[in-house]
Amino acid sequence: MSRAFIFPGQGAQTIGMGKALADAYPAARAVFEEVDTALGESLSTLIWEGDQQELTLTHNAQPALMATSIAAFKALETEGFDISDASFVAGHSLGEYSALAASGAISIADTARLLRIRGEAMQKAVPVGLGAMAALLGLDFETAQAVAKEAAEAGDSEVCQAANDNDPGQVVVSGHKAAVERAVEIAKEKGAKRAVLLPVSAPFHCALMQPAADVMADALARVDVSAPEVPLVANVLAEAVTDPARIRELLVEQVTGSVRWRESVAWMGAEGVTEMWEIGAGKALSGMVRRINRDIACAAVGTPDDIAKLKTA
Repeated sequence: MSRAFIFPGQGAQTIGMGKALADAYPAARAVFEEVDTALGESLSTLIWEGDQQELTLTHNAQPALMATSIAAFKALETEGFDISDASFVAGHSLGEYSALAASGAISIADTARLLRIRGEAMQKAVPVGLGAMAALLGLDFETAQAVAKEAAEAGDSEVCQAANDNDPGQVVVSGHKAAVERAVEIAKEKGAKRAVLLPVSAPFHCALMQPAADVMADALARVDVSAPEVPLVANVLAEAVTDPARIRELLVEQVTGSVRWRESVAWMGAEGVTEMWEIGAGKALSGMVRRINRDIACAAVGTPDDIAKLKTA
């Protein structure tokens, strides 16, 4: 059996996530303490006792989700599991940073600081109200790309791109708000089951994020990046990479590039992966994986109960 560890992205955040892990496992609590120290504030208090709306702010959600994922991973280590139990690691958007932290490529403290910078830069890249994202359900990726292109060309130098290729029936487009709104209507005309604007604060993973990509290029140049202990399946490549310099480049490209999750899961399946553990908050990636390849078994690892079930299995 070949296994991959996968790490969730933005949208999975909930108040209280990781608290049971921190209570049950000193190693998990130590992760939250390390992130708090790295950021110079008690992010853990916000995660466990704060306001959902504040937690959802991009600059909070990104390091918070990473902290929860790594806490879950450290709990797994306490129970005898190890990064070497996986053939690959991968993460959805910010989850790629969690994957790199779990695989030893970037320290937890550096990862927290990078994600705080990333979240702030992505929010600042586009004035609030200028950009938008929308989920197109029931269209394949090629059709969604065509919808985005048509929507962009109908405007005056407007951007609309396929941002997330999540699974065979779910593509997210991103760009100028007017163009994305046009894409929603065009998608419906082309037979989408649903096409809806998403409640996000900025248009992620499109060309409008170039200012944020520039910020991340500078931030990543000042951080030590090592070869991961197991290969990373990168969002923008949809295949494995281990070279630290290339990983840096891909993390910068990821800010404006598409998250090729469907292709990444398909690639891992073709490489013999038969099981994926979603480490951290929520189960969104597990649902995507099942829609991409039903032969890959999925397990969520976000609570002590989840870990107990894995030990029993």
